[in-house]
This record gives sequence, structure tokens and C-alpha cells, in this order.
Amino acid sequence: MVQEFKQHIENQFPRLLTHRFILACSGGLDSVVLAHLCQNCGLDFALAHCNFRLRGAESDGDEEFVKELANKFNCHFFVTHFDTIGYINKNKVSVQVAARELRYHWFAEIMQKNNIGILVTAHHADDNLETFLINFSRGTGIDGLTGIPSQTDAICRPLLNFSRSMLLDYATNEGIIWREESTNSETKYLRNKIRHDIVPLLKQLHPTFMDNFTATQHNLKETALLAEQHIELLKQTLFEEVEDSIRIKVASLEVLTPIRPYLYALFKSFGFTEWDNVEHLLSAMSGKEVLSGTHRLVKDREYLLLTRIHDVSNQTYLIEEKTTQINTPIKLSIEPVTALGNLDKNVLYVDKETLKYPLTLRKWKNGDYFYPLGMKGKKKLSKFLKDEKVAVIFKEKQWLLCSGNDIIWVIGRRGDERFKITKTTENIIKFNYVP
Repeated sequence: MVQEFKQHIENQFPRLLTHRFILACSGGLDSVVLAHLCQNCGLDFALAHCNFRLRGAESDGDEEFVKELANKFNCHFFVTHFDTIGYINKNKVSVQVAARELRYHWFAEIMQKNNIGILVTAHHADDNLETFLINFSRGTGIDGLTGIPSQTDAICRPLLNFSRSMLLDYATNEGIIWREESTNSETKYLRNKIRHDIVPLLKQLHPTFMDNFTATQHNLKETALLAEQHIELLKQTLFEEVEDSIRIKVASLEVLTPIRPYLYALFKSFGFTEWDNVEHLLSAMSGKEVLSGTHRLVKDREYLLLTRIHDVSNQTYLIEEKTTQINTPIKLSIEPVTALGNLDKNVLYVDKETLKYPLTLRKWKNGDYFYPLGMKGKKKLSKFLKDEKVAVIFKEKQWLLCSGNDIIWVIGRRGDERFKITKTTENIIKFNYVP
């Protein structure tokens, strides 16, 4: 098995041959066999063990066992202890979820502190089958049926092609000792129930069941890859970058059939889950939106606008009379001039005598109004932005330069009539906005 494993590493995980990595080791069969295989292949790794303090002396025995294994291999040993019960009570999660969140958070910490970019785990083919069955029983798409990914940017799982029986045979033949966790035999957890009650029956159905399952997984992953490539090409056609947002024409989405899976494939990576709401957005009025944890999708006339959610700050920034330049929250230069220069939407000339210092810089809000330069009378800012066909997401980013409660400039769009240069103006101030 060592030669087969080494060939597999060379073909599929070549970076493990040249980079040091952390190997997550519980002390059980899977991770101990993986550690022995990596050692026999001459790979450079450190062992990392989590003591969840859930099984008293048994947990401490696991820790001591892995420590001795690290000493045997003359490799570095990382260990941590968790108050798992406290975490469960605080976060209202299951034991399995708590253990997963705690250990992966800790792995990320030690990887960052020690400048190690790869974590290796001992997930094998039977784990993949169990994950497939769990996802299948709960309802899933092709993503859930493709199982555990063999590698990501930070995690490698080189045992996914090997079954647990292969690992057991290797350990037995080589006289490898490991620790058996008592809870592995319990069937109160879904994964354990599948492992002990369902998987053995499936393996009895056909002598090559695991080989057939592995082949099916391979086929599903290739199908998923084809779908992903199609969606990426579609995104290049449909997604138009506009400033820091993405604009998608609704009519181009409506012709996609069937629409629901297309919407899922196009927007799932942005965290959306409410697919009824996303679909209804296509026929909704302008201004309607759907939020994910990180992004928002807004209907804007014949388009959907996709943008990352930013904190809409209510903070006000002061500009003193002697200030010549600011860089936060926007870039704005301020200088006295003797005459008007080139006129531009990002430049405003005002009569200094009309200003009341300190000036303020803030986001617009409902109820704001100003006297648009070149027009008579006042106008609500919301109406002005609507007439200018400013999209909802850009309205939220609109900055105002103010003197007291009065708007001097809807920055980058229009100045206020009350601050304009006249024949009697003696001191001119030039504001230059750099988008």
C-alpha cells in the first residue's frame, strides 16, 4: 500500500512532496495509518491533536498516544484542549458541530502562526460514502452527491481513494497500533448509524460495491465540472461589471430554462438561499431586493444589480477651513483659486463667503433637499437621484458636502445654487473629487 499511496501523492498531491504540512491526528485507525504512510514516504509533516475533554481519561490517553507517535516519527506535535461542553451550551450546537468548528478554527490558527499552508486529514472512501448518504437522505443537488472534495487550497485528503478495509488490512499486516474511540460504536448519531447499520448491507449487495461507488463519484464530479464550466461561460456573457457591482439584464435571465437551477448555479456562490425570492425578483418593482449574508441582489428597472453588502455608515466627517485634502472616506482636494478652470462633474467652484466652517461630509438620507445649480427652487434629493436614474445601491453610496444643514454639493453630480460663483465673489474655493 505504501507504493500505491506514494504514486497517488505524486500524481494527485505533488505539493505534499515539497511543502511541510499539518496532519490532523485523533489517534484512531485512519489518521494513524495516514501518519505512518506519510512517514514511510519521507514527507515533512507535524502532527496536530485536539483533546475535546469529552471522555475523561480516554481523551487524555488519546493525546498521550499521539504525542508518543510524534516522538517516534521525530516530528513536531501540536496539541490543544477545548471546553467543548461550554462551547455547546454557549452556541446551542450539537457535539459534532462543536467539535468540527473548534478543531478547524484551531487548525487555521496554528497554520497561520507557523506559516504552514496545508492541512492533511484522513478522510477515506467510506467517509465519502457516509457523507453521500447523509446528503442524499436530507435532499441535495449534484454538489452534495459529489462527496468530500479531495483537496482545496488549504486542505488535502489523500486517503479518499482508499477504503477503511484497506487501511485496516495495512495496519494489521504492519503491526500498527491505534486507539479505538468508544463512541464510534454508538448508533445514536446519524453518521454512526449509517456506518454500522446501512453501509455493511450495501456492501453485501455487490462484492465491488465500493469500487462502483468510487467510479460513480468520479462520474458525478466530471458532470459537475461540465456544469460549472457552462455556468462560468454564462457569467462572462450575463454579468457586466459596473463600478463595484455586477449588472445582469433581467430579460437575459428570463430566457434561461429551467430558470430555478440556473438562478441557483449563477448566484449560489454569493450566499443566497431564498430561491423563491430570487426568482420573484425578476418580475418585482424597482427597489426590491434579496439579501444574503454577504451580498444583495436589487431590482433596478430592467436589471438586477449584485453587490457586496457594505456598512452604510452614518458617520459625519469634518473639514476644517485650513484643510487642503482628505483621503477618508473619499478623496477630495480643496484649494483657493483666482478663476474658474475646466468644468467637470467631479469639480465644484463655490463662493468662500457662503461657507460656514467646519464643513461636513456625510451620506445622504431621506428628507434631504437642495437647490440644484442652474435651476429655480428646491428639490428633494431622492427625486433628484431618481431623475438621474441612479440605481438603489449607488444611492446608498452617495456622499454630500454640507455647510451646516445645507447641501453644498451632491458630490460628483450637482452643486447647490446657493453657493455658486457670482459677479460679487471675491474668494473662490475649488473642490476636486477623485472617484
